[in-house]
Amino acid sequence: MISKTWEWTEDCWHKNYSGAPSDGRAWTTGDCGRRVLRSGSWVQTSQDGRFTRRNWYDTAYRDIRTRFRLVRMLP
Repeated sequence: MISKTWEWTEDCWHKNYSGAPSDGRAWTTGDCGRRVLRSGSWVQTSQDGRFTRRNWYDTAYRDIRTRFRLVRMLP
């Protein structure tokens, strides 16, 4: 996904994907005081706009370039 903003995820921060759930569930263990941000912003570097880009922020952090996406699973 390419976006104009960073997107918050439910995932707690981990340095890499070792031990991550393989079924698409959120990773709700680890450093949950920091949450994963994905995708990046086009106003930063071109590397930050890649859908594979990830970063973290403290859960209290607020910025106009950071959003969240609602997803509904259909039956």
